Amino acid sequence: MLYTSVSVFLPRRSRMPWRTTKVSDQRMQFVMRAASRKEPLSALCREFGISRPTGYLWRGRYEHCRTLTAVGELSRRPHRCPSRTDPGKAQRVVALRQQTGWGAKKLQVLLAEEGISLPVRTIHRLVQRGGLLNEAAHGPAPGRFERSEPNQLWQMDSKGKYPLPDGECHPLCILDDHSRYAVGLYALPTLSGERAQACLVETFRRYGLPEAMLMDRGNLWWSPWNGWGLTRLSVQLIEQGIRLLYGRVCHPQTQGKVERFHRTLGIELRHRGVPADFAHWPAVLAEVRFSYNHQRPHEALGMQRPAQRYRPSPRSYAERVRDWEYPQGSEVRRLNSRGMLYEQGRRWFVCESLAGQSVRVERFDGKLLVSYRHMYIREVDLERGCSRALVVARDRGAENAPVALRAPSAFSAQDTPEESNEKI
Repeated sequence: MLYTSVSVFLPRRSRMPWRTTKVSDQRMQFVMRAASRKEPLSALCREFGISRPTGYLWRGRYEHCRTLTAVGELSRRPHRCPSRTDPGKAQRVVALRQQTGWGAKKLQVLLAEEGISLPVRTIHRLVQRGGLLNEAAHGPAPGRFERSEPNQLWQMDSKGKYPLPDGECHPLCILDDHSRYAVGLYALPTLSGERAQACLVETFRRYGLPEAMLMDRGNLWWSPWNGWGLTRLSVQLIEQGIRLLYGRVCHPQTQGKVERFHRTLGIELRHRGVPADFAHWPAVLAEVRFSYNHQRPHEALGMQRPAQRYRPSPRSYAERVRDWEYPQGSEVRRLNSRGMLYEQGRRWFVCESLAGQSVRVERFDGKLLVSYRHMYIREVDLERGCSRALVVARDRGAENAPVALRAPSAFSAQDTPEESNEKI
């Protein structure tokens, strides 16, 4: 294990200061230096605060796989399980589930009649392992959260579409976490990154920039085609110095405030009358937004109005974004219009959402390690002729990065605690 924010108790003469960088970044830096074999491994282990067996383990794992993507935590699931359910019984559970579609408790009765005794939990796990669960597992919401000041966190989401005779309407909602103030409520004919970006720019010009934004895994701001989930829209938010936080898949409770706002919006639209054509939607949403922010008392705010708790952000929107300054001496390259890097007479894919962006390239053991700002994005293996996604955060303290995009499912309790039902 590589130590991060815990003290490593060594003899007084060799005691080192606490290490506060990411474990993944420490591990990768260690392997890069250890694999070169230019430094004594024992000295490297002392520097990184790990034992020599651990150092040999990580260096050996890299030398076996020849890729830094393998330098990560492996599953601790045992290779053998003597008490594993008999395959015949497991197949029977799956067959009954496919035949009836019933749950584990009812299947337990059928199995008992056939002389098969299994706990309900085991039956449920076998059904789940067979991919036969249709319902989405939302998981628990341990508690609520609320930022202490306005503009520390905005929540953004799109409400379900409204079919219209002349097309569709997709309301785009942007809510301040602290005050519940709706900083943006827009009618979009289609959900596209270009239309959403125009709405965000208008909101930023009017209210300034938030410190962070919380969103779900919608395809406007999350892409499954790269390790960090980058889209063109999320890259533009990063360029403004906004930290991006994502909720879990199938877990809308994390964005509880904006989800509750969707419910209020639906009630208001039914009360006022849903517009029959798209041309009337912007005016109606403007009326709803004004009433919500300035007139309607909110139970979660002690019957105050959101406008009484909200104030614009002191951070202004940057009309022209400055190029990111990488450390002096770095090899900086610009990706082409398809997010590809040209090296050794061929094009290598990096990230389509970073098309036209400047990236940093580090050369290591016949590979190119490509990073954008504070994030390692891609490992290009020149010898094997392949490239792999690399999800490792660089040491932001050394480079003073203004934003901190979170990796998938890498939220701390301080950043995005789960949110249960919200009063509003």
